[in-house]
Order: sequence, then structure tokens, then C-alpha cells
Amino acid sequence: MKNAIILHGAPEKKNYYNPDLPSESNAHWLPWLQKELIIRDITAQTPEIPISFEPKWDLWCQEISRYDITPETMLVGHSAGGGFWLKYLSQKPQLRVGKVVLVAPWLDPGKTLAENFFAGEIDPDVASRTTALTVFISDDDSDSTRQSVARIREKVKNLKVREFSGYGHFNYDNLKGEAFVELRDELLL
Repeated sequence: MKNAIILHGAPEKKNYYNPDLPSESNAHWLPWLQKELIIRDITAQTPEIPISFEPKWDLWCQEISRYDITPETMLVGHSAGGGFWLKYLSQKPQLRVGKVVLVAPWLDPGKTLAENFFAGEIDPDVASRTTALTVFISDDDSDSTRQSVARIREKVKNLKVREFSGYGHFNYDNLKGEAFVELRDELLL
């Protein structure tokens, strides 16, 4: 049975604790994409990673372990969530999955996180264990995200990159709403 796991990124601490903002798993385009997949009979989950502003590798893995990941599972990650999926799949060479889309994947090139969350090598053959591995990047995203994507492009073979203009970090304000049609369509092709 097809399923999807849609993973948010690492927000700023002030946004994480702001009662006027939605939780990360309910922010930006994540709930919209979840609903778009559900109405097409694809079970879709948007896990909420606790204390995600201060990523801890073991905690993120523990939260992901609650879900079945099969050769039919689609994986989507935004920002640090995209970086997480890349490292996770690199560390699990036995794992086969469906489509993987990394939206503005971030790998902390400036080493700003307290824990080296993205330590380890990127498997250059990671795409061969997916139905397709696609990166979405915008020309006006941050330098650190663009550096992360450059590193991924350099390391990963058979990677598809889709470049956008004016989409920033692919958040609510950049997309001018919740809908992210290009992402939905990439998953459903």
C-alpha cells in the first residue's frame, strides 16, 4: 500500500514556542500536501518532531521509526527534514523506497547546530534505492541552503534537480499560500 511521510524542518526556537504559529507539522504546505495525497488513497503522515529547533539525530530517528517505510513509501523533507532523509537513507543501504523529494534541503554547512546532526557521508548511490530522488531549490533561497544543494549535487549520482525562481525557502509566505502544486505533481507523476 502506498504511503508517504512528510517531514518538516528545524524552526527557530522563538517560532517553535510561539502560540500564534502552527506546529511545524501543520505549517506551510505540509497539511495541504497530506490532504492531497490522502484524497488519492495514499496514507500520508506529517510527524511532529519534538524540540525540532535543536535537532537530535536519535530523537528524529525514534520518531520516524513509528512509521512503515517500504518500497512504496514516498518521502518528503523540507529544509532540515530533507537533510535528515538524505542522511537516513545514506545510513540504511538495505532500505528501498519510492519517490523522495527534498525541498530546499539543508545540511548545516556553517555548523551552526549544537550537535553535528548531519555528520557522516552522503551515499553517492542513494538515488538508486529510490524510485526517483528529486531536489527542489529556488534561486532566492539562503546561501546555506544553496550550499547544501551544491554539496548534494556534487555527491549524489542520478539526482534530479528542479530549480524555481522566487520561491525562497518554499514556506507559506514565499508560495503565497498553502498549495504546492509542483510538489504534489512531482510525487504523483
